[in-house]
Amino acid sequence: MIKPINRRSFLTATTGLAGAAALGNFPMPAIAQAKTRVKLVLNWTYQGPQAWFFLAQDRGYFDAAGIDLQIDQGKGSGAAVGQVAGGAYDMGFGDINALIRLAAQKPGEAPISFYQIYNLPPFTIAVLSGSDIKTAKDLEGRKLGGAVNDGALKLFSAFAEIAKIDTSKIEILNFQSSLREQMLKSKQVEGAFGFVNTIRFSAKLTGMDPDKDIRFIKYSDYGMDLYSNGMIASKALAKEKPEIVRGFAAALNKGIADVIADKDAGIDAVAKREPLINKVIEKERLLATMSDEMGDPKISEHGLGDVDDTRFKKAIDIVVAADKLPRTPDMSEIFTREFLPPADQRIKKIL
Repeated sequence: MIKPINRRSFLTATTGLAGAAALGNFPMPAIAQAKTRVKLVLNWTYQGPQAWFFLAQDRGYFDAAGIDLQIDQGKGSGAAVGQVAGGAYDMGFGDINALIRLAAQKPGEAPISFYQIYNLPPFTIAVLSGSDIKTAKDLEGRKLGGAVNDGALKLFSAFAEIAKIDTSKIEILNFQSSLREQMLKSKQVEGAFGFVNTIRFSAKLTGMDPDKDIRFIKYSDYGMDLYSNGMIASKALAKEKPEIVRGFAAALNKGIADVIADKDAGIDAVAKREPLINKVIEKERLLATMSDEMGDPKISEHGLGDVDDTRFKKAIDIVVAADKLPRTPDMSEIFTREFLPPADQRIKKIL
């Protein structure tokens, strides 16, 4: 049985972090009697790679930070950025590249990223392994499809620029994210946009063997070394209640550490919200995400949540140049270290 944590025990806990110091003395915000209501939108439907949000909530870490947290399912990592920018949500788990695009076009509306979770690029176009599509150039003349707010689809123009693809020869069909793998399997589209591990394990649920039935055209194979999903907060929340954003980052950091230590507990927390999930497949999805999307070796230097400045600035330049954006936002407009846990309390190893 999970025992909820109160503020005192949260402040003095000494649960071991994988490769990082304990959270024990991290200064949390002073908590008033009334907690701050925070609405959070996720990138997608409830799945294994969101386990840390739910486990942290179940164990009282957000409560201990003075946060009354509402967690809603999302409709795409790109959509989360717009939902926070538009004021529908206070925070989101969204695509940093969509944030770069918004900051370049409408800097006054753009939220701020404060804890980077996916530090390796997961963007892909999945095709059937029996297809004659072998390279990015082979996508010309084909029908591709994806959810309108899918992160990979949002980045397709940038990918096409780098991979020298003539997009005028490509038809793109939009459909609900829940239909993606079936649309590919039934050959209604010849390629589907998404994250590698989202497609891989959702395909398993349709009876496909992704290792045999699917080939992935990965953006990273063509030089798009981008960051992906991270935590974003509205500028209003960051300015008016910085202690809440800081407390959220600390609670999330501890939730991720707990999932690293006990994956099954994390999957159980997801299943509490979505009882119909296949727990075996969601655990596989979680492990693959931790390895493939969070496993940048450089986190051993700066810790999960932080970024490498040189790489991050290059990523901004890639998105700006490929999308022909009107301006190049400064890194400080996109990401801040102000709310990160101290360096010695960050997670330094994922698996």
